[in-house]
Amino acid sequence: MYALIDGNNFYVSCERVFRPSLNGRPVVVLSNNDGCAIARSNEAKALGIKMGAPWFQIRHFEESDGLVALSANFALYGDMSDRMMSLAAGLGHRQEVYSIDESFVDLKGIRGDMTERSRKIRYRILKWIGIACGIGIGPTKTLAKLANHIAKTAERKPGAYPDHHAQVCNLGELEPGELDALMQGTAVDEVWGVGKRIGAQLKAEGIHTALDLARLDPNTVKRRWSIVLERTVRELQGTDCIGLDHEPAAKQQIACTRSFGSAVLDLTALQEAVTEFASRAALKLRDQSGHAGQVLTFIRTSPFRAQDEQYSRSIVVPLRRPSNDTRTICHAALLGLQAIFKPGFRYAKAGVMLLDLRPAGLIQQELALEEDAADPGARRLMQALDSVNQRYGRGTLALACGGLAGEQQHWGMRQERRTPGYTTDWGGLALVRA
Repeated sequence: MYALIDGNNFYVSCERVFRPSLNGRPVVVLSNNDGCAIARSNEAKALGIKMGAPWFQIRHFEESDGLVALSANFALYGDMSDRMMSLAAGLGHRQEVYSIDESFVDLKGIRGDMTERSRKIRYRILKWIGIACGIGIGPTKTLAKLANHIAKTAERKPGAYPDHHAQVCNLGELEPGELDALMQGTAVDEVWGVGKRIGAQLKAEGIHTALDLARLDPNTVKRRWSIVLERTVRELQGTDCIGLDHEPAAKQQIACTRSFGSAVLDLTALQEAVTEFASRAALKLRDQSGHAGQVLTFIRTSPFRAQDEQYSRSIVVPLRRPSNDTRTICHAALLGLQAIFKPGFRYAKAGVMLLDLRPAGLIQQELALEEDAADPGARRLMQALDSVNQRYGRGTLALACGGLAGEQQHWGMRQERRTPGYTTDWGGLALVRA
């Protein structure tokens, strides 16, 4: 048996922990540059606000319905996620953190009433950190995901779950007829592993619900669609095909891209931005103990400004020797930027992508013709850089070509509505006055 623990409206819930006045009000969290809604409270959903809705299309709800819009505070959400996952791990003996607000837990070998145990864990998470969550339990990960979806939708729960506030659904306690009824009430494109494109194809074939999908022959599904969908069908039928991923697979590409808060015209500002993006990408690369063999840099204008002349270009710069050294990666990214930059354009976005990734332990042997970025001194320098920034905050130490720390960067993102770092920044600690 598996359990899936999922935080309810997670980003909004994190904000409400520190601002209880937001409870009961429609709240949305906006993406980078305050562009569109990436999280919605139930009250905001009731207003008809869709996921990804552009802010300029929904901002009228501020006046008409008291909508509160907040800029994304990912440092806060990441810290709250760590706290939630550490508590969720107490449900079983093995855990897979699937996303910032979701966690699978293996319940094999755990004795006792799993429903009651899950309710206690859910209450502990709510009591200790203030985040409400739903918990679904099933014999496979796909069924646990389905159970979690049911747990969050009170009106679809069978009579065996009279406590709608518990938000725990254990499919193992259901009779076959009850499970069939729940699967019949679940649209096929709501099943984990079925995307919009495959969902549309299935509906065109008369497969509209999760029950319809579960009744298909897996071998036929494999022939007509894919082995991935076949695995989903088998999981819906109760065959465990997807185990826990204890160690996330290393990324094949690492990218850091941002839209600018305002248009950028000069090369110096672009160099600062590209240096920042390359530095972040290099840090992610070191976190997965990898090296990159190529660095891609791109810049482009905004396709939404019809009055502006359009320009978009990217370039790949190969590294002489694969590296994860910030200096080496930034140098390659800036070389690429100089090659593709053209004056006279209003640039709206830039980014850096690391390609040809490989394990750091895979050493390319050759004569050292220059300072070797793989030598122990260079590795210690990067370790020191990461340690200082981890302890004192991102950007405490950086390359000079990225601009001076603390200076207002007009290429930076718009985040005019961001709340303080309540748990990640001493200056953001909430104050209680007597």
